[in-house]
Amino acid sequence: MKNNDPEISIILPCQNEELALPFCLEKINQAIKRDNLSAEIIVSDSSLDRSPQIAKNYGVILVKHNKQGYGTAYLEAIKFAKGKYIFMADADGTYDFGEISRFVKFLRDGYDFVIGNRFAGKMEKGAMPFLHKLGNPLLSGTLRLFFWAKIKDSHCGMRAIKKEALIKLNLQTTGMEFASEMVIKAVKNSLKIKELPIAYKQRIGISKLKAVPDSWKHMRFMLLYSPIFLFFAPGIFIIVLGFLAYFLNHPFFASLLAITGYQLVIFSMFAKTYAITHLKEKAGFMDKIYKYLTIEKASLLGIMAILLGIIFYNSAPVVALTLALLGVQTVFSSFMLSILSIK
Repeated sequence: MKNNDPEISIILPCQNEELALPFCLEKINQAIKRDNLSAEIIVSDSSLDRSPQIAKNYGVILVKHNKQGYGTAYLEAIKFAKGKYIFMADADGTYDFGEISRFVKFLRDGYDFVIGNRFAGKMEKGAMPFLHKLGNPLLSGTLRLFFWAKIKDSHCGMRAIKKEALIKLNLQTTGMEFASEMVIKAVKNSLKIKELPIAYKQRIGISKLKAVPDSWKHMRFMLLYSPIFLFFAPGIFIIVLGFLAYFLNHPFFASLLAITGYQLVIFSMFAKTYAITHLKEKAGFMDKIYKYLTIEKASLLGIMAILLGIIFYNSAPVVALTLALLGVQTVFSSFMLSILSIK
């Protein structure tokens, strides 16, 4: 940060918020003046209404990109942010911008990432629709389960982060799942996180959130980032059931379970490889797998399984066919993994 750069970059994603934007900008300017903050305001806009003109009238930095997506709005604005700290909040009037200095205080005190908790603060009646009151705790609970996070309101839109920490996270998603990605990567990168109770009010104007599609985007992203819960654990469990079925003299059922379970385990590797290559997830254990289990070695193992299936076909046809199918899965899956690992 240069000497004349602001300490704080306040970013507002904006899409058709002409009713709420003036209110938000007034409150931000009041907070800056009252708390003597060194701050810049960036409106990241993809509006078709008067929002861009309103932003210009208030003299803020307008990033007019006309691209869709909640994550896109932030990713476009961050390119222009000069502050040491990034403060984020929706431009719909639901958040109290008088809290900016409170968030920044914890960043100054050594925290890397500060996020609000709407459920721990005062929530205005009608501020959050009933489905969101059910969905937000469920999604936050899932995130805590999958990633051992302690955050209670992981999809709160009011948050602040050190710019150097934000760059380290290397965020990629362009939609609503951007909020989940930030929290998940903050946890995975061992950022020092603080959650603050905040007030939450009814929005000004019409909401653009879609409860079911947006919730699914968050859930889909969490599952992608935690293939152990989606694929690997169920796969191992099904394989164990397959062995049990075989010893209980149900060979056809055992074969079905073994093949299904093995495919789920492979799917977990597909998902993890995609997250590493395209979402910049840390490799960790997968690096060791790729080091010792190359496409050539995996293909050789698959071919050996196919040959064993041919050898044992007359004496144990079900076992032989199972081995052959597992061999075919192994050979072609090794090629698929190689394709996914190409950057």
